[in-house]
Amino acid sequence: MSKLWWQTKGEGKDDLVLLHGWGLNAEVWHCICEELSSHFRLHLVDLPGYGRSQDFGALTLEEMAETVLAHAPEKAIWLGWSLGGLVASQIALTHPQRVRGLVTIASSPCFTAQGDWPGIKPEILAGFQQQLSEDFQRTVERFLALQTLGTETARQDARRLKSVVLEQPMPSVEVLNGGLEILKTADLRQPLGQLTLPFLRLYGHLDGLVPRKVAGLLEALWPQSEAVVFPKAAHAPFISHPQDVCQVLEDFQKRLKD
Repeated sequence: MSKLWWQTKGEGKDDLVLLHGWGLNAEVWHCICEELSSHFRLHLVDLPGYGRSQDFGALTLEEMAETVLAHAPEKAIWLGWSLGGLVASQIALTHPQRVRGLVTIASSPCFTAQGDWPGIKPEILAGFQQQLSEDFQRTVERFLALQTLGTETARQDARRLKSVVLEQPMPSVEVLNGGLEILKTADLRQPLGQLTLPFLRLYGHLDGLVPRKVAGLLEALWPQSEAVVFPKAAHAPFISHPQDVCQVLEDFQKRLKD
């Protein structure tokens, strides 16, 4: 039977579930874990098929959300980065009673550019899918490099992301393709507009995968949510600006108690 890798640590009373992005695993949170563990009880997860959660095939967004939720505490703050943001959002939509607050980092309810909506061009995602079968490791590395482009610490941040991938078992081509399929097809723009629970969105001003215009467009679409844009960050603000991100999360936690 497939087993989800799940680790709990920290001294805080509030449960915080952290969901990583495509191609990675829970080690990506290393740079903010120490600070957050004094404020939260952290739940670190390798998404199904990623890192130490082996023996899963490609899952749909709904299947991934249900698999993760089955291991989760009764009620938690859910934080998802990039693809993990879609998984956390799906859980908030289908099981709002299990979610105290939703936080997405460098995530979009619709990653694919379409019409007036900014995002990743469909042919780029299709290209990554094709390249996966030809040169698996190089394709993952290229995607990781895209995530840090433009920041002052880009090279060092890309190295950190790469080391996170290489330290743990690599996902299969099938799982990675499944993740790209979710990024290519998911569109939660309308359903998330109905959410009434506390919802915080964090962005990097220099992000090439989730353009900063997304933050402004969602202000109009989701007036019940709030957004913070980190001026010098790209797609992984918690790696380039860990203290700033931790401060915003701790402020959000305080507001949940008020």
